[in-house]
Amino acid sequence: MPASDHDVHLADGRTLRVLEEGDAHGRPIFFLHGTPGSRLLHEAQVEDARRRGIRLIAYDRPGYGGSTPMPGRDIANGATDVLAIADTLGLDRFAVYGHSGGGPHALACATLPPERVVAVTAVASPAPFPAEGLDWFEGQGKENVAELSAALKGPTELERFLAPQRPGLLSATPEAVVASFGSLLPRIDSRILRKELAAFFGAEAREGLREGIAGWRDDDLAFTRPWGFEISSVRVPTQIWQGGQDRMVPFAHGTWLATRLPQADIHLEPKEGHLSLFGRFPLIHEWLFAHF
Repeated sequence: MPASDHDVHLADGRTLRVLEEGDAHGRPIFFLHGTPGSRLLHEAQVEDARRRGIRLIAYDRPGYGGSTPMPGRDIANGATDVLAIADTLGLDRFAVYGHSGGGPHALACATLPPERVVAVTAVASPAPFPAEGLDWFEGQGKENVAELSAALKGPTELERFLAPQRPGLLSATPEAVVASFGSLLPRIDSRILRKELAAFFGAEAREGLREGIAGWRDDDLAFTRPWGFEISSVRVPTQIWQGGQDRMVPFAHGTWLATRLPQADIHLEPKEGHLSLFGRFPLIHEWLFAHF
């Protein structure tokens, strides 16, 4: 199907910008972007979806790209928005996966009625903050520690931290995208970013931040506040992927989620990083598709 970019208008007056790709008549699977990010999809994701018969749906979370900001939103609001999009598109049953900052929002969707959500995958997802028995910041690169520490101080301090970074991200070349990650890149992520993903992540960030930092700010605040649901309330088949070399969301976050979701399909990959797991989408598509 040709790419379909359109708006979904919600009952509360907000608008969500939605992108549909892949097979128009295929099984509907939502992809939830990282932080910062947008609805843009990687060409290889789209091609794999088309080949498998997947209708791949992405959207800008509130405050990103073409979606109306929603100050004060929590992670659970992401599931409400996905359900609203599904209702608008006439989707009775669908699957969801999210990478990085999209991971918690995907897990929120795993608390929706099982007759609507067939399966959920969270890739390189942070655990809730605070999480009992987890040193939440241990193993994170200094850039992430600084950003999320600012979030803990509130929106004003966080805006002061994020705003100066936006101009550079809006004009970043692929080389500058790589440099912007600083200490967050282990060798495996640096290699894959330079090889094929820098241009994509740069374009995704530019689209997400073109109207400002509201989406980025509200994601970070939501990560460091109560999520609006308990992990124990997950009730649909769930899959967890986490990389042992990850400096953005350390391996311990994945192991924490794995112990709280004992029935989940767990992939704890010691040699993988944060960005390298993005490339596992063919296996994720396969697993999600099998649950319809």
